[in-house]
Parts: sequence; structure tokens; C-alpha cells
Amino acid sequence: MPRKCCISAKKPMFGCNVSNANNHTRRVFLPNIHDVTIYSDVLSRTLSLKISAAGMRTLDKHGGIDNFLKHTPLRKLESSLHALKRSFLKKQQSV
Repeated sequence: MPRKCCISAKKPMFGCNVSNANNHTRRVFLPNIHDVTIYSDVLSRTLSLKISAAGMRTLDKHGGIDNFLKHTPLRKLESSLHALKRSFLKKQQSV
């Protein structure tokens, strides 16, 4: 599975280490990805997601995964969260 955050879409960036002698060597800047288990009140189950530290702050800002899915348009979500949002909306309408 790629090193990519499903909330903030952060992924590895590429650049150069530059020495004092101005030698350039390629390097990779990896995002701070963690495997997180989050509970959804609407779906009544836990979700296992790969989220960066910035993605966790985003979820805290929105008040949890339920409010994040509710207020984020489908076109701005990662493809891995599309099915989750559809099931969330279906479950929310039935309640």
C-alpha cells in the first residue's frame, strides 16, 4: 500500500540533500503516516485508516470522521473513502 494519507492526501516528496560543497544527492521526504483506528458513531464500527499527523489534526478540527465525511465533497476525498462516504450517507438517511 502506498505511503499516502487518505485524509490530507499527503504523499512522498522528492528533493536534494545539499552539502557545504554544494553537492546534490537525491532524497525522499516521507509523510508522517500512522495506522489509526477511528470509531464512527453513524456506522457503529471502527475504521482502520492510514493517516498523517496533519490528517489527524484535520479530523480533530472537524470533530471526528463523521463530520469530516458529512461536510467534505466527494470530489475532494481520496478514492479509498468514496465507498465509506456512500455508506455513511445511506446509513445517515435511514436514521
